[in-house]
Amino acid sequence: MSMRLNQPPERLRVLRFGAVGLVNTALGYAVILMGLALGWGDMVSNAAGYAAGLLAGFALNRRWTFGSEAGRSMSEGRRYLLVFLVAYCANLTVLALARSLGFVESPLAQLAGLCTYSILFYLGSSRYVFVSRSDLREMSPPAATVRQHER
Repeated sequence: MSMRLNQPPERLRVLRFGAVGLVNTALGYAVILMGLALGWGDMVSNAAGYAAGLLAGFALNRRWTFGSEAGRSMSEGRRYLLVFLVAYCANLTVLALARSLGFVESPLAQLAGLCTYSILFYLGSSRYVFVSRSDLREMSPPAATVRQHER
């Protein structure tokens, strides 16, 4: 893969990713509380809060954490949503596994799920979401290989 010159060093990106996580969590929680105060109910308030946090996280991570200079594209947003869903499902898998081992409503199980989510979300964001088009092409199999596998 090619190295983008405008990206901050990995250590700084990890710290920025964590800071963005704190900001989008605070924003999401504020939206949830506002929704509850406005009578939206648990489910709508929760969905609105997560949506607000996810959008803020995308915008902040895109520019500040990963220094993406790609033009605005729906594909970047779709990749971000896909990485979020994979990381969140991994979080739920860790929690389900912990529950099956007897760790019901355990803060340690929640912490393990959160760590799994954060690591996967960071790796997916840095290696798949916020990469240049040429880097994405390098990750894709050549068209001839794809055609051979379709037969």
